[in-house]
Amino acid sequence: MASLSEKVQDVFNEPGCEKNQSKGDKERKKGCTKQLTPGAAAGGCAFDGAKIALQPITDVAHLVHGPIACEGNSWDNRGAKSSGSRLYRTGFTTDINELDVVYGGEKRLFKSIKEVIAKYDPPAVFVYQTCVTALIGDDIEAVCKKATEKFGKPIIPVNAPGFVGAKNLGNKLAGEALLEHVIGTEEPEFTTPYDINIIGEYNLAGELWQVKPLLDELGIRILACISGDAKYHEVASSHRAKAAMMVCSKAMINVARKMEERYGIPFFEGSFYGIGDMSDSLRQIAKLLMQQGAPGELLARTEQVIAREEKKAWDAINQYRTRLQGKRVLLITGGVKSWSVVSALQEGGMEVVGTSVKKSTEEDKEKIKEIMGEDAHMIDDMRPRDMYAMLKEAKADIMLSGGRSQFVALKAKMPWLDINQERHHAYAGYVGMVELVKRIEQALYHPVWQQVRKPAPWETAIENGGNSTSEAAAA
Repeated sequence: MASLSEKVQDVFNEPGCEKNQSKGDKERKKGCTKQLTPGAAAGGCAFDGAKIALQPITDVAHLVHGPIACEGNSWDNRGAKSSGSRLYRTGFTTDINELDVVYGGEKRLFKSIKEVIAKYDPPAVFVYQTCVTALIGDDIEAVCKKATEKFGKPIIPVNAPGFVGAKNLGNKLAGEALLEHVIGTEEPEFTTPYDINIIGEYNLAGELWQVKPLLDELGIRILACISGDAKYHEVASSHRAKAAMMVCSKAMINVARKMEERYGIPFFEGSFYGIGDMSDSLRQIAKLLMQQGAPGELLARTEQVIAREEKKAWDAINQYRTRLQGKRVLLITGGVKSWSVVSALQEGGMEVVGTSVKKSTEEDKEKIKEIMGEDAHMIDDMRPRDMYAMLKEAKADIMLSGGRSQFVALKAKMPWLDINQERHHAYAGYVGMVELVKRIEQALYHPVWQQVRKPAPWETAIENGGNSTSEAAAA
């Protein structure tokens, strides 16, 4: 079994990454991420990335081996939805104490696994390593192996302590845990020529459910979504799919590549954001399945569905286009959304004045240039004061970002819309694109902005030399 350092190095050497292919041996060995510094791990450490990637598997127990604060900070940090089991919404932790740090926490971990199985009987338990337990030398892989033999259930070690790197590295280490311990360990009840995997989709706000009905209509079965609204058995038997779509390459490219190498499952990278990207993704899925032996009429049926859905979406969007035409948007997000949402906004008649690329790959940046042109304003790391200045100086009419940036927009008295994982509205697919345009229109023209931009009564009084105050007192 490979050590943690060997796994990290294997991830850094990922041949599926085009940027990595152009590096020399020395650069590739150095890795693809800056190492974390003390105090910089909050919300972005490797443990957090691993938990994000795997917690949407809904019917397993996710047990964090470490201090209770690690589970508290990582639990429920994304709005991934489930159509079935709710076990993933329960937080499990060994809650180690000072004595465990001195004497080791392996016995406490084994007892915790036993208690979880006795009370909840999940099909599997995922055990997450954290900084403290890794530093004191707890061997979670040995404990998980022993527990698997003892209880007759798969106990999956996820060895991604926060100090090894950033959140994206944790995503990939979570993928390695699936490849090593889960994928290929079970067989599906049946297979069809239309079975696909969707990799790197987390069903945030139920976005997968806006795409699935169209695939169902075409007879295309999602054998496994890794990991949104997933069940353990689906992921374990996902090696029997005929094709795969990779939604977020930065997080899960190692899973897609290794499944292609091991099981011959071809994949492509696509997006469900925006009308054009959604249509292209449906076409790509149909073409890959036909290459794998699906009947030839699949593409023709796909084009019929695309034509119908595009017409419905454009008819709905045109109701908002007049009020949105030329509106300037500042997009503070990352990864695949840095380019896929740009395309979606342009389809709605809006102009993107800047998009952040802090969490984006070189391939993501090239796609931004294709969509916005060579002079695309890509922001590597925008400080809050710069966001505030851009909004205050009216270089943008609205900001789309995550919840951490909302107060910058509110301080500037400018509209803001949540586009990141905490959002409560789904923006994927044709229906989601209409919803996105609708929400932007509502945010831009909400009457509250007229109210908050007016001078306060005491400010008006000062401008008038205190007359308003005197008159109010006399009255």
